[in-house]
Amino acid sequence: MKKLSMLLSLCALMGLASCNNKKEEKKEETKFLVTNPVQKDTAITKEYVCQISSIRHIELRALEKGYLQQIYVDEGQAVKKGQLLFKIMPNIYQAEFAKSKAEANFAEIEYQNTKKLADGNVVSKNELAMAKAKLDKAKAEMSLNQVHLNFTEIRAPFDGIIDRFHVRLGSLVDEGDLLTELSDNSSMWVYYNVPEAEYLDYATKAHNDGKTKVNLLMANNELFDYSGVVETIEANFNNETGNIPFRATFPNPKRLLRHGETGNIEMSLPYKNAMLIPQKATFEVLDKKYVYVLDKNNVIKSREIIIAAELPHLFIIKEGLTLNDKVLLEGIRLVKENEKIEYKLEKPESVLAHLELYAE
Repeated sequence: MKKLSMLLSLCALMGLASCNNKKEEKKEETKFLVTNPVQKDTAITKEYVCQISSIRHIELRALEKGYLQQIYVDEGQAVKKGQLLFKIMPNIYQAEFAKSKAEANFAEIEYQNTKKLADGNVVSKNELAMAKAKLDKAKAEMSLNQVHLNFTEIRAPFDGIIDRFHVRLGSLVDEGDLLTELSDNSSMWVYYNVPEAEYLDYATKAHNDGKTKVNLLMANNELFDYSGVVETIEANFNNETGNIPFRATFPNPKRLLRHGETGNIEMSLPYKNAMLIPQKATFEVLDKKYVYVLDKNNVIKSREIIIAAELPHLFIIKEGLTLNDKVLLEGIRLVKENEKIEYKLEKPESVLAHLELYAE
């Protein structure tokens, strides 16, 4: 019985030693994946709420007082330059034009008779000059009445689309009353506000030719088929919001975009020689970003980093790392500060290849 007890104790000791050896071997076999930051040319995409406007959007107003006699178009109709849109009752202006035309004809006959008499020295040159002045006055009156008569016809000043009517057939309109609006949608101006810091990034990183291309995300969350070009930046910042307005021009050959629409502008800012690390290699403490870096003795050290910009799955590093640093990629929650670890170095190109990389 005593021998059996000793045998069982010996087996227990051997089993415990065996378990400890396996745990030590397992611990020794654990290797953490580390990588280096990588330097690449890339771009970040900023998104801004925008307002879409026609390249030409004007109000059509009555230039004369009268009853609206005819409406030749409908709301939403495409019209051509010079096309007749509205007619305000022209009777009075037609009568005034006819009267002034008759007076001009009378003055013309009177002038011709006076000229013949003056050529025969029957009347003085002063009388001829007065007859000529009377003729010129009559012609001026006729031209003025012709202008007033023409004002009773409202025509399209350019190709465009008619907006909602503000009057109806038979309405009495006064001079200056709004009839409708006309929009030229062949091209569209898209306005959006850019914060000061992002404006400075754009101004320092944009293409030298100033022709920065942007995309338009429409209200249905689909990209517009055509790219736009940033053409104008206003002169002054808004002191209340800290923003400055940008204007991009988009072609609109299918007339899909209309005046007053909204959407989002997607604008890319290039980053030359940007230092990139995967986002999953970072952790946050009190709103500050950190990574674990291995020193020359393979000891884990936490280090604060400053983020310049964010990409899908990646951070662009502004300060805190060098290209030679070994950054812990996985197992952040399994290590502690000042702990020595075994590691496997993964090339950064290989790491990025397995991410949904948005970089050139």
